Amino acid sequence: MDLTFSPQEEAFRAEVRGFIAENMAAIAKTSRREFETREDFLAWHKILYKRGWVAAHWPVQYGGTGWSVTQRYIFNEENARAETPALLPFGLSMVGPVIFTFGNEEQKKKYLPRILSGEDWWCQGYSEPGSGSDLASLKTRAVREGDFYIVNGQKTWTTLAQFADWIFCLVRTDVNVKSQEGITFLLIDMKTPGITVKPIIVLDGAQEVNEVFFDNVKVPVENRIGEENKGWTYAKFLLVNERSGIAGVARSKKAIERLREIGAAELVDGQKLIETDEFSRKLAELEIDLTALEYTELRTLAQEAKGQMAGPESSILKIKGTEIQQRITELTVEAIGYYAYPYDRFFGDNEYPVGPDYAVGEAGHYFNMRKASIYGGSNEIQRNIIAKAVLGL
Repeated sequence: MDLTFSPQEEAFRAEVRGFIAENMAAIAKTSRREFETREDFLAWHKILYKRGWVAAHWPVQYGGTGWSVTQRYIFNEENARAETPALLPFGLSMVGPVIFTFGNEEQKKKYLPRILSGEDWWCQGYSEPGSGSDLASLKTRAVREGDFYIVNGQKTWTTLAQFADWIFCLVRTDVNVKSQEGITFLLIDMKTPGITVKPIIVLDGAQEVNEVFFDNVKVPVENRIGEENKGWTYAKFLLVNERSGIAGVARSKKAIERLREIGAAELVDGQKLIETDEFSRKLAELEIDLTALEYTELRTLAQEAKGQMAGPESSILKIKGTEIQQRITELTVEAIGYYAYPYDRFFGDNEYPVGPDYAVGEAGHYFNMRKASIYGGSNEIQRNIIAKAVLGL
């Protein structure tokens, strides 16, 4: 595996870096907590869409860039380096690929352009109370009546559903077969009568996730992806894409760079924290593990460049990627010490700020990242997948 970049690829890196530098000022935010509106979340999306770079991984005929795997890797690295807002994955990385892979021509024409432009915001209707890691046990029911499905049930942990125009849902359409064989993949307009969204306030005080209730919701049959009762096939395809993206190698590299800066600024008995044995050991272990994960990601990308789809490798990326993300947030809070207090200034504290700017919101971020090893399929489930698919156990 050749890890050197060609002159053409370095020229591409310079082009991407220059574009980001020119456009980031228009959407600069000082904290993740300041992304409160739909427009905040979509600002960078729309800038990339205007440039034609919002869906680099899509086929060209549907709006993709035609970039090589290496160019996409460089693009992601440069976005992480500049700390650009992360693009919402629900349309671009989840349901979009499902639609252009398994959808019919009418569905592709209807949905894909609006995903690219950001006109339609999608959310994910997978998890239910009691059906999270064991997703195939879901109970949300869809009964066909003529040209419609009547949907009843509940989804939970639905990220940013309060902004969503559409939700892609797994629903049960046959209760008399093996659980995986009775699931259908539906696209549901969130404005349909009978849908109720209720907020779940997370530990850092944000409305990041929601409950979504369906009460006799009428969904046209034309909104079904593929065949009835074959939704598990499409769901697994989507999850492979989701898990690969969760690894977040490039952004973790940037987070470790920031952690190194914090270690250089913090003092312990007059000594820089980064020079202490305990902190430097933990930081070195993180960097070593992240480097190993990066090489695993590069091997996966090399396979993709040869036309091979990601398989169980996505579970490896998901496990190690989320564990490293959690360790970074833990070491960050440890490095900042008592200035990383749980009480967040954005909740209306009228006192003068206490502590360095880099301490703001870090406790909330730490608590929020505890979910990383659960979403996208818990890490325990990913280990089962590896045991079965790789080790043959």
